[in-house]
Amino acid sequence: MLKNPILKYNPKLKDRARKLRSSMTDAEVKLWQHLRMRQMAGVKFLRQRPMDNYIVDFYAPEANLVIEVDGGQHYEDDGLEYDEIRDAYLKGLNLKVLRVSNLDVINNIEGVVERIIQLVE
Repeated sequence: MLKNPILKYNPKLKDRARKLRSSMTDAEVKLWQHLRMRQMAGVKFLRQRPMDNYIVDFYAPEANLVIEVDGGQHYEDDGLEYDEIRDAYLKGLNLKVLRVSNLDVINNIEGVVERIIQLVE
């Protein structure tokens, strides 16, 4: 699998990413328990990773995969439009983007994990 080169990021986002890592949502924490320490098919995941002018929830450089855990605001018109622009940008960097809802992570973690494994293998 071709590893993505080091992606540039806005240095101004570094402190915000640190804060987001220390205040993850319940769904993000639950998913992180399955992603950390290469538990997912031996692939390393990073959390709250700055990429250009965005911060992604989870990023697996070896698999060119971004995972976004979406709360309710992502399903409103403004959130949908923002996510569409953001996803197009990330896909332009040759990244796969997987969006999962908070509810899916909380209520169906096995299904979410299965989908991620399919994408990294």
